[in-house]
Amino acid sequence: MDPVAQRITRIIATEIGARADQVSAAVDLLDGGATVPFVARYRKEATGGLDDTQLRDLNERLGYLRELEKRRAAILSSVKEQGKLTDALARMIHAADTKATLEDLYLPFKPKRRTKAMIARENGLDPLLRAVLADRSAMPDTLAGAYLSEAVPTPKEALAGARDILVEELSEDAGLLGRLRQIMQDEADITAKIIKGKEEVGAKFSDYFDHREKWAKIPAHRALAILRASKEEIVSVDIAPDPDVTLPRILDIIAGRIGIRGQAPGDVWLRDVVAWAWKVKLSLAMFMDLMGDLRRRAHDAAIDVFARNLRDLLLAAPAGGKATLGLDPGIRTGCKVAVVDKTGKVLDTATVYPFQPRNDLRGASATLTDLIQRHGVGLVAIGNGTASRESERLVDDVIKALPAGPRPAKAIVSEAGASVYSASELAAREFPDLDVSIRGAVSIARRLQDPLAELVKISPEAIGVGQYQHDVDQRRLAQSLDAVVEDAVNAVGVDLNMASAPLLARVAGVGPTLAQAIVAHRDSHGAFASRKALLKVAGLGPKAFEQCAGFLRVRDGTEPLDASAVHPEAYGVARRIVQACGRDLRAIMGDGAVLSGLRAEQFVDESFGLPTVRDILAELEKPGRDPRPDFRTATFADGIDSIGDLKPGMSLEGTVTNVAAFGAFVDIGVHQDGLVHVSQLADKFVKDPHAVVKAGDVVRVRVTEVDVPRKRISLTMRKDTAGQPATRAQDRPATRVPTPVPKAAVPAQADGALAQALAAALKGRR
Repeated sequence: MDPVAQRITRIIATEIGARADQVSAAVDLLDGGATVPFVARYRKEATGGLDDTQLRDLNERLGYLRELEKRRAAILSSVKEQGKLTDALARMIHAADTKATLEDLYLPFKPKRRTKAMIARENGLDPLLRAVLADRSAMPDTLAGAYLSEAVPTPKEALAGARDILVEELSEDAGLLGRLRQIMQDEADITAKIIKGKEEVGAKFSDYFDHREKWAKIPAHRALAILRASKEEIVSVDIAPDPDVTLPRILDIIAGRIGIRGQAPGDVWLRDVVAWAWKVKLSLAMFMDLMGDLRRRAHDAAIDVFARNLRDLLLAAPAGGKATLGLDPGIRTGCKVAVVDKTGKVLDTATVYPFQPRNDLRGASATLTDLIQRHGVGLVAIGNGTASRESERLVDDVIKALPAGPRPAKAIVSEAGASVYSASELAAREFPDLDVSIRGAVSIARRLQDPLAELVKISPEAIGVGQYQHDVDQRRLAQSLDAVVEDAVNAVGVDLNMASAPLLARVAGVGPTLAQAIVAHRDSHGAFASRKALLKVAGLGPKAFEQCAGFLRVRDGTEPLDASAVHPEAYGVARRIVQACGRDLRAIMGDGAVLSGLRAEQFVDESFGLPTVRDILAELEKPGRDPRPDFRTATFADGIDSIGDLKPGMSLEGTVTNVAAFGAFVDIGVHQDGLVHVSQLADKFVKDPHAVVKAGDVVRVRVTEVDVPRKRISLTMRKDTAGQPATRAQDRPATRVPTPVPKAAVPAQADGALAQALAAALKGRR
């Protein structure tokens, strides 16, 4: 391994808490075209068991560090070509561990446009600066008299030129820049001030009209709020040292760099130059550096929040394969209805008008009753948009009026992104004969059956679980979210004979082109009888098969192991395990009692180590197991349909729609999410809201404050009795009718107006 690769390997190993050999093996696999899900699941022996999170971090850092090394080589080459590369400089360039440090070192040698310092040097003023630096006791004005010319007619202009040279030298001093940057990162304040006249238009940012806090400690959501307010020209933003404490120290450090020691005439002039250098050059450079760092830090945190929420949403519990009626509520345009079978195939559609202006309640009930009975509907999915609660009451009445026998269960389903999907090219290809609005009802029904299979059809950005998602780096956001979707799909596994092309495209090693080819082959030749039959698909070769096969499931095929997560390459090991049990493979699969008596060590060979054998045993015990939780849905309280129906003290059940750094948003069935501030999530200190709740959780909350005009709802998950931890609703029996409790204290607000204003923005679906 070359020295550069060794250095990268060591750095990554330290950062992800792994050994160098683990990192090296993972890098070789990824460079060879292996995907992260494949390496995490099927190459544990090679990587020493690195999980998908470590591998994602490894992959990201690998890209950054390789770019860093490429830039290092370019800088070394450039400085060497200029004939200015000394041994000391080369050592510093080789030691630089960030791009910022590298660029600091390169500044003096970087080709630049004509500067004031260049002009001053051309006018022969560099010797004047050296004279002042050499003899501090001399009067600078007197020294300047010896350097006058037609281009520099006065001592004042001569000293201004000398000052320009020194300012440029200070601004290109890598050691000085590094030290100043560290002080600023540790001690600088970020301030926001209202721009005069913008008070009314920027009311939602009122918390930041006069705001100051430490740059190092500002949370990501506040940083993003300030950055957005600045972008909208509501506030002005500055990042600066404390003028009474830190700034004098900074000026002293700069002065020490050029040896200012006393009050001699030269030292006095140089101190003025130092102040000037900070004012016109260094402070701006520090501001730009710290603003860039702050933006990256805030973006990283926002992208992480979005990714975690998206993962929770994608891995939400599926209701299962039952005939499902999807209802997309509406008032004037009616409620759109679609019935799909257990595989998601559209069976029937309708539009009913139970609300104003038609008020055809009887006709709507008759249509829904007919659809439910005729198609044996087992689930009813109701979108959570406008008229959702009214539609839920209609469905309740229809279900109650059904003849004796099995009755369908109902659930409220998030509509986030449904309209985006309905109008997409994909939906048009999937349902060319359906109206756009009906497609939304189909999507709602399918989301209840299997959230993952349906949500992969929608751009993650449109699902609406992000924090300031439109403000962050869109390329990095897309990369992160794509990785989340890929990991979620491969963690669950995909039915080869039922999956749509968008779902197949997310399987490791497949992608959009091969996914279309698989679907086309399936349509032409019928269902796949085995995984091996995939090799007959045009364009799908051995490498793609190796990557994807373990994540694809073939139910009731010719090979029983095709229904499990056992990779075809390890079927031999699985068969040796079955042989040791002395029973048929189909009889063994799912029989934990028989398998529990086996020792994994006895099946290890030169090709498959202990981790793989243990995985195979676990898979044989529970073949094709779904890692997602059991299905459960929130039960909204009767009679609580709008924000005006809420009263402090009410205990309600709801669904977590979004988790941010400052708390969690909960849908309690009133078309406006309430906020559980981080301080109200539990009867103990909570640093990270994700440690308590996740998107999709069903929780019981208590209303603490309602502001109808501003559509703000404050909620708490704290118990009445302090010291007892709050629990998620799925951990205890559901309560349908709310029981009033004494009015609770108003919770701390999540950065005032900001967090509450975010409720609508973060939803992305109202």
